[in-house]
Amino acid sequence: MIWRIMVLPIIASLGAAGLLAQQNATPTALQSAMRAIAGVLQQQVADWNRGDIPAFMAGYWKSADTEFVNDSGIFQGWDDVLKRYQTNYPTRAAMGHLTFSGLEIHVLCPDSAYVIGKYRLDREKDHPQGVFTLIFKKFPQGWRIVNDHTTQFRMSK
Repeated sequence: MIWRIMVLPIIASLGAAGLLAQQNATPTALQSAMRAIAGVLQQQVADWNRGDIPAFMAGYWKSADTEFVNDSGIFQGWDDVLKRYQTNYPTRAAMGHLTFSGLEIHVLCPDSAYVIGKYRLDREKDHPQGVFTLIFKKFPQGWRIVNDHTTQFRMSK
C-alpha cells in the first residue's frame, strides 16, 4: 500500500507536466511530433504487411531497455522483442495482414509521447485483434517505441 501513496503523486505530477508541456508547445511542434509518430506506425504496418519483421522492428528503440508486455510476460531488450516476433510469426501466413485503427497520439513533451489504439491481423483462418499502448521517445534518429503493451481480445464462443 505504501507504494501507491508514493507512486500516485509521481504519476499525477508527470501528467501535470505533460499537460503543461502540451500547453507550452507550439501547435506546429505538436503537429510535427504527431505526424512523425504516425509515420513510424504507418511504416510499421507497411513493413509487417510485406512480411519484413526486421524492418518492422526499426520502429522500436534498438536498446536493451526496450520492453514488450503482453499476457505472456515482459520481454526486455530489442533483441528479445525481435525474437518474440520471429517466434510467434514464423511465416508470412502467420503474420497475416495488419491494420491499426482508433489511434490516439498524445505528445507529453518535446521528446516523449504515448499512443493508444487497436490492431487486427487478418489471416486465412482467424482474425486476432486487440489494443495497445505504445510509449514513444524521440531520439536523434527519430521517434521510437520504448515500451509496447499489447493485449489481445479473448473471443468468447
